[in-house]
Amino acid sequence: METARIIGCLAPFLENDALSAEQLTHISSHLELLMKWNPRVNLTSIRSPEVIVSRHFGESLFAARKLRSLDPQAASLVDFGSGAGFPGIPIKIWIPELRVTLIESRQKKATFLNEVIRTLRLQDIAVANRRGESLGTQADVVTLRAVEKFERALPIAQGLVRPGGKLALLIGSQQTAITRSLLPQFTWQEPDQLPLSASRILLIGHAPQ
Repeated sequence: METARIIGCLAPFLENDALSAEQLTHISSHLELLMKWNPRVNLTSIRSPEVIVSRHFGESLFAARKLRSLDPQAASLVDFGSGAGFPGIPIKIWIPELRVTLIESRQKKATFLNEVIRTLRLQDIAVANRRGESLGTQADVVTLRAVEKFERALPIAQGLVRPGGKLALLIGSQQTAITRSLLPQFTWQEPDQLPLSASRILLIGHAPQ
């Protein structure tokens, strides 16, 4: 996919921000690997490169921008149920100094994630091929997107957030009420509507100290 087309697909999610040449190269390489592996590993049901860039990379970068503005000092991030690397890898591309752990319990998907990290030569990012509840550490920010069994996954993700940290959810707007009811101890911001979507939001919660 041409760089100019990638820039066009991502524009609604970046507003006035711009990607560097290196960041665009990273995104292009990640996309190329995803398209190559997807027929074998089923990383996403979306087949159109343009829609993959908008839906997966765009939403992830939207979250990255919001998280950086909220907490520029955040040092660590755990992406729970990373799958094809979203939103964890694009967030790492946007915030290179962030220390990132991608949790993915499925071996084939974990292998794909390691290949992306190797190809992009990313530093301070690792794949944890295990279940989230067995990670044994906490992070400043925990992200969760498009996971199966959301109601079961949410309390596990909450346990990965350090006291005073943040939980960032890329979810359907209809999941807001269940999120607030399952995690009443969190202080929830007003949800951000995701660009190009009538029903998907970014919901960020602050854990108690």
